[in-house]
Amino acid sequence: MKTTAKYEEMRHGSIWLIALRSSLLFIVICGIAYPLASTGLAQLIFPHQASGSMVKDSSGQTVGSELIGQTFTDPAYFQGRISSIDNNGAGSGSNNYAPSNPELVKRVKDSIAQWEKENPQVPVSKLPIDLITNSGSGLDPHITPAAAEVQIPRISSLRHIPEEQLRQLVAKNTEGRDLGVFGEKRVNVLKLNLALKELAGK
Repeated sequence: MKTTAKYEEMRHGSIWLIALRSSLLFIVICGIAYPLASTGLAQLIFPHQASGSMVKDSSGQTVGSELIGQTFTDPAYFQGRISSIDNNGAGSGSNNYAPSNPELVKRVKDSIAQWEKENPQVPVSKLPIDLITNSGSGLDPHITPAAAEVQIPRISSLRHIPEEQLRQLVAKNTEGRDLGVFGEKRVNVLKLNLALKELAGK
């Protein structure tokens, strides 16, 4: 009986030792080695993306990320999509309102009223839907080319830049569908506004 009890005690002690060693091994592999290796590899192969896809202005100063939208309130700049979280990159998400929700209806009406005030040259009937709707994440940095083009008359009037020149600027900053398969055409609002600022400076 004593021999059996001693054997069971040694067996249990051995099991605990194996479990401890396995835990330490996986902590080192999964918690230290793998994150360091994947981060280092990402920095080596995709340094721009791994660092947050940061965008710099002409002076080399970081002004934001091309993956997170920003709120531009100055009508002399192109404006992006509405964000119910104020483009806060610490989180993502939006209010899942039904079309009949009073708050959504009020927000849309306010957006349309603001549009009519700032863009008397363009009727509401030509207003693209993405300029008055929130994206699923609330962080969408892109708008459609149509949403950029309808803002050209306002910006042309405020900055005294010919509309054709602004159309060329929008076209130059339109991304996507180069091979017909990589998503819809889109315009990064931050990049477009940086290009606009540089053009206005010239």
